[in-house]
Amino acid sequence: MDTSEDLPNYIALQSVPDRKFDILPGASADLTSMTFCVKEEDHTLGNSLRWAIMQNPQVDFCGYSIPHPSEAKMNIRIQTTEKSNAIDAMDKGIDDLKSVCQLIKAKFQQRCQEGDYARIG
Repeated sequence: MDTSEDLPNYIALQSVPDRKFDILPGASADLTSMTFCVKEEDHTLGNSLRWAIMQNPQVDFCGYSIPHPSEAKMNIRIQTTEKSNAIDAMDKGIDDLKSVCQLIKAKFQQRCQEGDYARIG
């Protein structure tokens, strides 16, 4: 079973706002701390991205919040050491999370092709 051809690409079907990311007022002058607003996202990306960013030893703090359930946006705060900045930490976190997702997808497809799974029912 080749899942890449059998299932539609749901991510490609979603509309992406023109400005997906905004940097909120209050960033430090040296860019070691800032808050990003990510539009059309929720806890699914927030918690995963927070985890990926916190794996970076140059990050002192990373947290996210959903300001209000009726607003389709997520705020993510990053504070880094003096050796880095929040923009680079966000960029690395996105790349690292993408790599993890690609690895999971590859393992899933491998197991499906091998038939290495339990059938229920």
